[in-house]
Amino acid sequence: MSHPASTTDGASTARFTSGVDTVLRAAGWRPGRWDIKQAEFWADALRTHVSPAGHRHSVFPAAVEAWAEFGGLHLTPTGPGRHVAPAQPHLDPLHGLHMARTLGDLGRALDTEVCPLGAESGTEALLAIDSEGRVYVLDHSGDWYLGPDIDQALETLITGTHPPRLTSGG
Repeated sequence: MSHPASTTDGASTARFTSGVDTVLRAAGWRPGRWDIKQAEFWADALRTHVSPAGHRHSVFPAAVEAWAEFGGLHLTPTGPGRHVAPAQPHLDPLHGLHMARTLGDLGRALDTEVCPLGAESGTEALLAIDSEGRVYVLDHSGDWYLGPDIDQALETLITGTHPPRLTSGG
């Protein structure tokens, strides 16, 4: 999990850019937010769900930590995005409850485990996190890489930065 960096004189630097911090705080986030009880509820719900074809979700610490800090937030950025319209994610992993096979397939393609993180309101694109903390979005047009960690993914989503598309060649 990322924490604010310190400068050489001991002063803290911002974890998020000003606009992203504003959107997060408006949704109810604050530094130190940690709802492990809710995160464990989601983990149990995903672990016990089995699709009709027998597919199961992977649940791992990076996902539980992201849910504990950001789970339940409805982010509603305003204004134009840098490259695309800002996303309005709802960070609730149960949006991906019935996507165990899809996420399992993505995990095999990436040689990692992948778990749901939430969905984009309006488009219903699925947000997912892998066991290393990297974040992705899956939609009708493909699979996209949002960043190496939840912080960068939130910056990408909220600022409307166009993410790179995942390709079979790397």
